[in-house]
Amino acid sequence: MKPIKLFLFIITFTASSLTFASSGEQELRDFHTDPLNRTKSLQHGAKLFVNYCLGCHSAKYVRYERIADDLGIDKEALQANLMFTGEKVGDPLTIALGHDQAKKWFGAVPPDLSLEARLRGSDWVYSYLTGFYPDESRPFGYNNKIFPSVGMPFVMESMKKDMSEEDFDAAMYDLTNFMDYMAEPMKKERIELGRWVIAFLVLLMLPVVVWLNHEYWKDIH
Repeated sequence: MKPIKLFLFIITFTASSLTFASSGEQELRDFHTDPLNRTKSLQHGAKLFVNYCLGCHSAKYVRYERIADDLGIDKEALQANLMFTGEKVGDPLTIALGHDQAKKWFGAVPPDLSLEARLRGSDWVYSYLTGFYPDESRPFGYNNKIFPSVGMPFVMESMKKDMSEEDFDAAMYDLTNFMDYMAEPMKKERIELGRWVIAFLVLLMLPVVVWLNHEYWKDIH
């Protein structure tokens, strides 16, 4: 085979392989959030996380006190609604489930979710949470479109049965929003600080740029 034909064959084969591989992947749902205006959604997401996720998944890099401060939750409401097993306000979100016990029940140790949204992306998390569907061949009766044959049971099954599809998606949006916050609690402050820095640089540099422009062109006219 001539070199040029061999080259074209390799290119065509590679492109076909990539097209075939991508066609089997489940398309992710878009997740958009406004870090500067999402307090109510985050409060609901925190409640969902504690009630449905924290039984098996820890979030050891996040502390209850930080959540309360960032989300505008007073300490009494925090203890009444998000702390149920004698934790202290300054404690991280850890669980009592041991690794050996978790592996025996689920086949694998449930991962810590502190950085999950950063690791996989919020689109993936949102698509995963809304991607469960009935499958009698699976041990817990459900499978997942994004993570086929996942060992995690569909813990939100009862919630979904009591909600419309739109309301369930909205709830999973809030949960994803909270996980997005956990992955980077400083995002709001970072964006606000960035705006001030840009404004400062514009105000600082604008007079210099105007002066330089004037100096450059003054002898040309």
